[in-house]
Amino acid sequence: MYPVVRVIKELIVNKRRPKLHPLDTHVSYHRCWPQDIDTYLEMNNGRILTIMDLGRTGLAQRVGLIDLLKRKRWGLTMAGVSVRYRRRIRPFAKFRVISKTAGWDHRFVYLDQSIWIGDTCAAQAMYRSALTSKDGIVAPDEAFAALGYDGASPALPDWIKNWIDADATRPWPPTDAST
Repeated sequence: MYPVVRVIKELIVNKRRPKLHPLDTHVSYHRCWPQDIDTYLEMNNGRILTIMDLGRTGLAQRVGLIDLLKRKRWGLTMAGVSVRYRRRIRPFAKFRVISKTAGWDHRFVYLDQSIWIGDTCAAQAMYRSALTSKDGIVAPDEAFAALGYDGASPALPDWIKNWIDADATRPWPPTDAST
């Protein structure tokens, strides 16, 4: 079940926090509750992605993206993700999610997120997202300009560029192995 109460909490908390520049970093704080764990007594990998969704929601709110989406009647969609899990998140553990825009190309915005327990990184994800309108994908440059940033994208790290290149070789649609 989607954590609606957590979403409401994040929206309330982040409404009071200072606005961020579109390239600033957002940090949110969470705890692993019993409903987050799986049969291995650690946070479920799917829940980790949902918690990262909460981090992106806070980032979007603080940079003004949520208001922009409403004003322009745009949507926001995730178009890919690469995740690395490295440490278990145990029940009742406190952790923080760090969310920031890594950069963009002509179609997609790349978001870098990580979950930290103290000084230890438990998981990291790179999300590819797209802004959409009734006419299709909105150019990220247009969206960042509407948020008050007219500069170029920060240089994407090599590992993100390599992921983009590798993902472009992936066949779509995939082969239906059931036939």
